[in-house]
Amino acid sequence: MKTLTIFTPTFNRASLLPRLYDSLAAQTNQDFVWMIINDGSSDNTDEVVKGFLDENKVEIQYIKQENQGMHGAHNTAYKNCKTELNTCIDDDDLAPKNAVELILEKWNSLGEYQKKYSGIIALDAYFNGKLIGSQFTTECTTLEGFYLNGGIGDKKLIYRTEVMNQYPEYPLFEGEKYVGLGYKYLMADQDYQLATLNEVVCLVDYQSEGSSNNMWRQYYKNPKGFAFIRKQGMLLSKSRKKRMLDIVHYVSHSFKSKNRNFIEESPRKFLTVLAIPFGFVLYLYTLYQNKKQGGLYHR
Repeated sequence: MKTLTIFTPTFNRASLLPRLYDSLAAQTNQDFVWMIINDGSSDNTDEVVKGFLDENKVEIQYIKQENQGMHGAHNTAYKNCKTELNTCIDDDDLAPKNAVELILEKWNSLGEYQKKYSGIIALDAYFNGKLIGSQFTTECTTLEGFYLNGGIGDKKLIYRTEVMNQYPEYPLFEGEKYVGLGYKYLMADQDYQLATLNEVVCLVDYQSEGSSNNMWRQYYKNPKGFAFIRKQGMLLSKSRKKRMLDIVHYVSHSFKSKNRNFIEESPRKFLTVLAIPFGFVLYLYTLYQNKKQGGLYHR
């Protein structure tokens, strides 16, 4: 049994998969499974993956499903993951050749204390090697705690599979394809800490049509999914400022989804009422930004 699953949700990006495959085939430690989740692609992803399987350089688990969006693919990954650890590397990214080695060395160094951690938080960098955001200043943290204490930038999360499966799946909303992945991460923060690894284990290539560059379109297209994650933030976030932002966004998403019961459904009803003017302004701004971003929406 391998120790780590690297899972990759993919949707019509067959042209990008070979460079990630090459980076995984070159790993100095092959104690991992590459799980590819074909989330309803209509391109030649099947043929590309068949080529990988025929070469037999990497242990691959290939799963096909109807399009559910990134969060639906994460649900599938957690349900099918058999290894102790897992991490997501997107189809437009790649792994430095010592990424698996660094992750497993860190994990093994924790010894008998592994059970107190939900996993490891490590560094991302751009393809040119420039670090994304800041490094870690403590031996352990929570994801929210890192950002509340001044940390910045995307980070690579390596979780214990057992921990991720303790919490409910990401919900699927009809007609929508996005729920923020922070839902499960925020719940894990309530019960565990993350061990920090000040090493780059993922090289990131943000695509112009990807979610990171089109968040306003995501807000517009997936208001129920965003309202759901904002409610979780209201309940679980340790930051008063973050909770207030979540409430304003919740109101905005509720206007977009035409949810007349949003006050009743809010876990913080009084503050939700106070936030209505601000949420309405944000709703109007979302409409403006969505129109501005036009047809760039991905998935």
